[in-house]
Amino acid sequence: MQKQILAKKHPTQCTKVLIVDDSALIRSLLTEIINRQPDMVAVGAAPDPIAARDMIRNLNPDVLTLDVEMPRMDGIDFLDKLMRLRPMPVVMVSTMTQQGADVTLRALELGAVDFVAKPKLDVTKGMEAGAREIVEKIRLAATARIRKPAMPAPASKAAPVLALNSRASTEKLIIIGASTGGTEAIKEVLLPMPPDAPGILITQHMPPGFTKSFAQRLDSLCKISVKEAVDGERILPGHAYIAPGDFHLRVRKSGANYVTALSNEAPVNLHRPSVEVLFRSAAQCVGTNAIGVMLTGMGKDGAYAMLEMKRAGAFNVAQDEASCVVFGMPKEAIAAGGVDEVLPLGSIAGRVLGALRESGGVRHRI
Repeated sequence: MQKQILAKKHPTQCTKVLIVDDSALIRSLLTEIINRQPDMVAVGAAPDPIAARDMIRNLNPDVLTLDVEMPRMDGIDFLDKLMRLRPMPVVMVSTMTQQGADVTLRALELGAVDFVAKPKLDVTKGMEAGAREIVEKIRLAATARIRKPAMPAPASKAAPVLALNSRASTEKLIIIGASTGGTEAIKEVLLPMPPDAPGILITQHMPPGFTKSFAQRLDSLCKISVKEAVDGERILPGHAYIAPGDFHLRVRKSGANYVTALSNEAPVNLHRPSVEVLFRSAAQCVGTNAIGVMLTGMGKDGAYAMLEMKRAGAFNVAQDEASCVVFGMPKEAIAAGGVDEVLPLGSIAGRVLGALRESGGVRHRI
């Protein structure tokens, strides 16, 4: 049957997908979902990483879907070895639990392109409901830039915290949007931020249950405090606030202070949280006191709202193509005319703080 599918689809023109999962039901469902697509084919399905090793050599897949908890070798150990020896696009299949979220974030650190959440109840119905997301992420993974993970830096060579050395106004805000590849990109931008950095608001496309773990992970690594945003809290210098999964994040004014605002209104650009929503609120409320940052991601969410920010007086930067996992959102923001400077990921934090120094921490009333 598999040979007939391959022959019918002309595999040289299809994205070849290898499924690695210890659940026979998940392997069957993913195979069926993938083989329904005209541009991809499931070339094999392995019950564990040991079996997958030979299948990778023999079938030369373009993309791997990888479960986390499996016998003989767990998905994280396998991913670590795979990305060092034979880097390739990997989409993780993760459980919607706290432990699943923590492990998934580790997988993204190791080089996985993205993840899909495995339903906890009624697996067949849940996987079918998420079929569109699954195949879109596989398509995206096939085009993503894959790099070997960097070796851990010695403690003496950890990312330096950049000094601000200016009276940064409490009215200044840094506004960040990201999607695919964004968890690691956001980490690289936040790690050098000093404790007196302006308040930072972040929308990263991520489902419920994962943003809390993401915030906690960053908080353990950064000099600034990082948390999942809650509705109506005052935005403080030295703090970063991440939009919770399934909630839009906005910035509002309350007297002389900025505060967060959450809502579960309809998705915008197919996303909730949406970068468009956050950036538009910054354009309307923060104006010239905002610095916008567009990082790696698929699609065009936030592109036109970034232009609104620029027209309102914000200084905006975007990640360059060479350092993006997916050069979608930055490319669209650049094309829309909303970007002042295009920079490699490693230069963004320094440039943002440089822009703050250039402003001299001057307070601008709006």
